[in-house]
Amino acid sequence: MDNEDQVSRILKQWAEERPDLDVSPMGIIGRISRLSLTMSKELELVFTQFCLYRWSFDMLATLRRSGAPYRLSPSALFRLTMVTSSTMTNRIDRLEEKGLVRRVPDPEDRRGLLVELTEQGRELIDTVLPAHVANEERILKALSKEEQHTLATLLGKLLSSLEHPS
Repeated sequence: MDNEDQVSRILKQWAEERPDLDVSPMGIIGRISRLSLTMSKELELVFTQFCLYRWSFDMLATLRRSGAPYRLSPSALFRLTMVTSSTMTNRIDRLEEKGLVRRVPDPEDRRGLLVELTEQGRELIDTVLPAHVANEERILKALSKEEQHTLATLLGKLLSSLEHPS
């Protein structure tokens, strides 16, 4: 069986056509891009079993990991999930309609509201989380634990350099 990935084939083609150019960065970026698309599809397999999307899992998980009482301001959710404020409002509305979150008054600011995980939302995320982690373990099974640690370290370094350019 051929273990060569599509990006390797692309790099070979460029080596033939442009031997004067080091296209090795294409290998890294291309693989990260393809992995992102492929992994998104693989992650959705679990989310759809629970009638969730990746965005809804992310929002529920963000609220759950924030700790009791599992509530955050819409602006904090906005910052942590990196979507526009209008998208955030729409997503909160959709989760509220399903009974997974509710808006509650902010005790620190009479004019403000907080988004709070409902008991139903907490039970759902607590049920989905183990299945999600098992799915991620399945996705990464081609790598040893040591390789996973090395990859996580390198990806963290790259991400940090892009999120916090000096």
